[in-house]
Amino acid sequence: MLTFDDWIATGERVPVSLSGRTFEVWTRRSGRGATLTLLHGFPTSAYDWAETAAQLPELDVVTLDFLGFGDSDKPADHDYSIHEQADLVEAVWAYLGVRQTFLTVHDYAVSVGQELLARRAEGRLTVDLRGAVFLNGGLYPDLHRALPAQEALLDPERGPLISQMVSEEPFTASLLLTFAPSRPPAADMLHELWKSVERRNGHRIGYRLIRYMLDRRRHATRWASALEQTDVPRRFVWGMLDPVSGAHVVPRLRERVPSCPIVTLPEVGHWPALEDTAAVVDGIRRIVQEGRASARP
Repeated sequence: MLTFDDWIATGERVPVSLSGRTFEVWTRRSGRGATLTLLHGFPTSAYDWAETAAQLPELDVVTLDFLGFGDSDKPADHDYSIHEQADLVEAVWAYLGVRQTFLTVHDYAVSVGQELLARRAEGRLTVDLRGAVFLNGGLYPDLHRALPAQEALLDPERGPLISQMVSEEPFTASLLLTFAPSRPPAADMLHELWKSVERRNGHRIGYRLIRYMLDRRRHATRWASALEQTDVPRRFVWGMLDPVSGAHVVPRLRERVPSCPIVTLPEVGHWPALEDTAAVVDGIRRIVQEGRASARP
């Protein structure tokens, strides 16, 4: 298994300007071919995609750590938002010279993906999105079943206190609840995921990062419309045993985006890329094929 430290050694921190400030953001690029951008979830990092990226050498795979995550800067005095993370993605694309890309998003990043689709619909996105794969995440806030630990972290009084006291043991115990019982991660994997959170004191800002849940509620209509009305080819690869955004989301997807393939994974929880990498890789390859076919004259 590739460790978190080994993983970040394969990338680099690059300067990105956001709202008049410059931050160092961890990025990685590997492979060759059509570009694929992988965007990670809360509370971890792009390390979630290590095995997925390794299995896609035929693609130009771009990964990054959002601001406040992984090996990117984690300012303690910052107001984090989904809109700013979308700005960050666009800035990284500009830095790397990406003009078109496929997209795969998970958890927190599904909202970033929806915001990018909304910008595309408004003619404000400079990069051509050729196709998107969505993994478990809060596409519809009214269906999102937050864990007690997440609700506590969001509380304006308890959240800062919890963030100051959090340690590896309670963190990994809470994370374990989101995996399928039959596919628990090994102890060393849980440790590496914790390291990605702890890096640069990131475990102290969880109460700031969790405010994405409020962003979702505020922008629910905009982001649902972007998901449902875009002409970008979409696929869903969904862990059905996810207690947060699992099987209960699928009927809504079938109702609202009936033309989009939905691959349901009956023995997978919240982490398809970690629990069933092969299914995620297959979904990505299929969306790339579909995107290429739709682009032909």
